[in-house]
Amino acid sequence: MKTSVDPQQILSYIQQFQLEQLLSPSDSLPIQLRYYEQDEVVLHEGDELDGLYFQVAGRTKVSSSVTTGKALLLRFCGPLSVFGDVELIQKVAIQSQVEAIEASAFLFVNKRAIESELRHNIPLLHELLRHLSYKLLTCTTASRINLLASVEERFASYLLSTRLQHPFGKEIQTPHIAEIASLIGTTPRHLNRVVTSLSKIGVIMKEKKKISVQDWKKLDAISNGLRYE
Repeated sequence: MKTSVDPQQILSYIQQFQLEQLLSPSDSLPIQLRYYEQDEVVLHEGDELDGLYFQVAGRTKVSSSVTTGKALLLRFCGPLSVFGDVELIQKVAIQSQVEAIEASAFLFVNKRAIESELRHNIPLLHELLRHLSYKLLTCTTASRINLLASVEERFASYLLSTRLQHPFGKEIQTPHIAEIASLIGTTPRHLNRVVTSLSKIGVIMKEKKKISVQDWKKLDAISNGLRYE
């Protein structure tokens, strides 16, 4: 990790993402730029939170693990994403690991400053509420589909959701079978069987590592109207 307090660069990001009402650099709200290289971990699951992270550049991967060592991929994030909001409000340890999958940058505000600012910064509270409610909605939707639908339905829903390019559809888009399998709650082996089955009936076509949809109407019927959105 590299850090910077370059006021011009910080102000540029604040203006780019229209954060003037939320983050106004001052002695009471010191803002730092944090840069992470590809494959560098931004937040370690289980660690104590040190502040709020506003992602302003790059792409990150968010995952959650269990004691057995298995990890569940939750989503990919880009600007503007916020990390630390759940932990800050609930006063708990970091719940998910955040890893930079390409060079990424964050506006960082330490926890003490944020907790003091939250008492009177209504726009900041509203922004945190917006991000929290979005995470709750998308996680609830994904959990419901992954628990109640067949793998075939889940995969069809996944392809349709990423095609529509809604915000969450973009966040779960990946060309890698293993990552898709994790996102929809199955194993790569099971997903490959579904891919083979759909290929045989002409719904999709797989060439090397690329999957292309040949019949969106049939895929929609298979999904039973479910969407990750």
